[in-house]
Amino acid sequence: MTDVTTQFDELQALSTDEVITHSYVRDVPLSGGRSLALITLDNDRDHTRPSTLGPATMLELGGVLDAQRDRAARGEIAAVAITGKPFILAAGADLSEVSDIPSRAVAKQMAQLGHHVLGKLSDLGVPSFVFINGLALGGGVEIGLNADYRTIDSSIAALALPEVFLGIIPGWGGAWLLPNLIGIENALKVVIENPLKNNRTLKGQEAFDLGIADAIFSPANFLEDSIAWTDGVLTGAIQVDRPNVPGKLERAFKWDVAINIARKSLESKIGTVAKSPYRALELLKAAKNTDRATGFAAEDDALADLISGDQFKASIYAFNLVQKRAKRPAGAPDKDLAHKVTKVGVIGAGLMASQFALLFVRRLQVPVVITDLDQERVDKGVAYIHNEIDALLQKGRISPDESNRLTALVSGTTNKADFADCDWVIEAVFEELGVKQDVFADVEQYISPEAVLATNTSSLSVEQIGARLSHPERLVGFHFFNPVAVMPLIEVVRTPLTNDATLSTAMVTAAKLYKNAVITRDTPGFVVNRILAKVLGESMHAVDTGTPFAVVDASIQPFGLPMTPFELLELVGLKVGAHVLDTHHSAFPERFFDSANLHKLAELGHIFERDSKGKVKGYDKQAVAIVAGGTSPQTSEQLLRRIEDGLADEVHRMLEDGVVSAPEDIDLCLILGAGYPFQMGGLTPYLDRVGASERVFGGTFHTPPIRGVE
Repeated sequence: MTDVTTQFDELQALSTDEVITHSYVRDVPLSGGRSLALITLDNDRDHTRPSTLGPATMLELGGVLDAQRDRAARGEIAAVAITGKPFILAAGADLSEVSDIPSRAVAKQMAQLGHHVLGKLSDLGVPSFVFINGLALGGGVEIGLNADYRTIDSSIAALALPEVFLGIIPGWGGAWLLPNLIGIENALKVVIENPLKNNRTLKGQEAFDLGIADAIFSPANFLEDSIAWTDGVLTGAIQVDRPNVPGKLERAFKWDVAINIARKSLESKIGTVAKSPYRALELLKAAKNTDRATGFAAEDDALADLISGDQFKASIYAFNLVQKRAKRPAGAPDKDLAHKVTKVGVIGAGLMASQFALLFVRRLQVPVVITDLDQERVDKGVAYIHNEIDALLQKGRISPDESNRLTALVSGTTNKADFADCDWVIEAVFEELGVKQDVFADVEQYISPEAVLATNTSSLSVEQIGARLSHPERLVGFHFFNPVAVMPLIEVVRTPLTNDATLSTAMVTAAKLYKNAVITRDTPGFVVNRILAKVLGESMHAVDTGTPFAVVDASIQPFGLPMTPFELLELVGLKVGAHVLDTHHSAFPERFFDSANLHKLAELGHIFERDSKGKVKGYDKQAVAIVAGGTSPQTSEQLLRRIEDGLADEVHRMLEDGVVSAPEDIDLCLILGAGYPFQMGGLTPYLDRVGASERVFGGTFHTPPIRGVE
């Protein structure tokens, strides 16, 4: 790769703001008078700033490895090992540097630089070792994969190859080296399956069991034990066994079968819009029968294509939203204004109410009391919560002591006087304005004037819900998404009367529940349901006017959404979907459609025909008959453009009306609350890229637009 080295200066010129991770070398004595050159990666920051691998870092490491190769040739050292500063090996490539790469050519140089430097670990003239002492992500894992041997600390925080989640691929050897080390099925789990499961990571024992490391040691003496193990390997006293290395049988039969199964699984779960999982799949498939140089060259091209493309830029934008903006919500009052929540009251004992009652008791560890119309409903809700706590115990998620404590904190009542000492009262009753007004007016007479009242409404006016309150300033919207335990978003809705103490309490409480909160204005649908109502309303209107279900489903594939409009309607419930459309049509009749046919489908109860396992077989004949009769069908291209332009118009109106502070908040809500994919950056970058923003309001949501450099 000598032709590449002359171009590395261009990469280094881009890294003026890089926090350099230095490579510090010291010699460690081994038996027989030999020495181990131990390289420690350290950016000279504390553990809150993990070591990352930018261009300058990689060039320094390359120079240090060259020096060790020279020392090995002179007989000064018997081996080279790399480890990290306390608790961290390396958190992968410096994404801030990678996202600034200006062209595909420079992107390819970044890929080649990784191979050029880490490839030196297999060409030192002596064995190479990596001691995985802590967090290892992306390029951090690939440092280990390029070495001859690896040890791992059993207590590491996480090990993962998350690149597919971020719109790229493991491009410094991971896509070729890993399957040839641990087998294709294990590699598919690490490279594709785990990243797409909310970026699941591995603990030390899991990584060892997969075969990523050759030895595992406890943290107490990890470095000493790793050095002693290295000495044993060098003397021949320790023989390294790698049972997961694929053999001829796996390469001949299992490899392609596993790839095909993975491809079908991807297509069914995420569609075909996201590029990185499929590029990774191609590389993993080719690793079966290509040599190292060919595999690395293929990684170079794939990484260059993806780094310079739209989806990586959008992924970094989305990543920064979730990692940074979500932790500093726009418009949040001072945390010091928040009331302390020492007891929670839940009005309603149905499934949704019981789910977030469980969440409150688990996260806040305070008494939670639920109520409903009669004792039977209350008892059923309490039993559900207690059973869920027991399930957590059986799975080993909580200890017996915690199980007993949580169970004791949950109670039920039909007497609202038991809410007198609650600091936080939240309702999840039937989605009807009068019902919600009644329950709040009733409970207010029992609670203190400072207690916060929260409503879980998904589309009703929070201000109107509080119209009969004596203290409407302590009412706030607190909209969970289903399933409550999984979905990370809460829309916190501020009415014109909500005071800062109430809003602050809501935001602090959301954080304690481990949820990301976005503050929205009190407007129909808030953010997520308003966007969903636009998509679902346009989809149902298209069907009502003669467009087949299948054409509508195909039309929105470019959005890369996790499910089609009609799958989503079945998931949220057809009656709920009809209610959402009715609410938005009532509020904005000139822009949102209602659908009489959707109410008829709700009576039928489904749109799809499914087999005994719930798998979709096709569209139900009765559902097709219900919507038959339309005379103005659209093509998928016509409908896609209509939906794109309608969404650009609606988002622009929401921002003009101050529903949220910025386009970033809309995207954050859709990523966390509606499953919009990272690779698309949510919604607004997509609308800019396809020209919908320009067509609708003559501008863009982002300046410059978030797109690749191809």
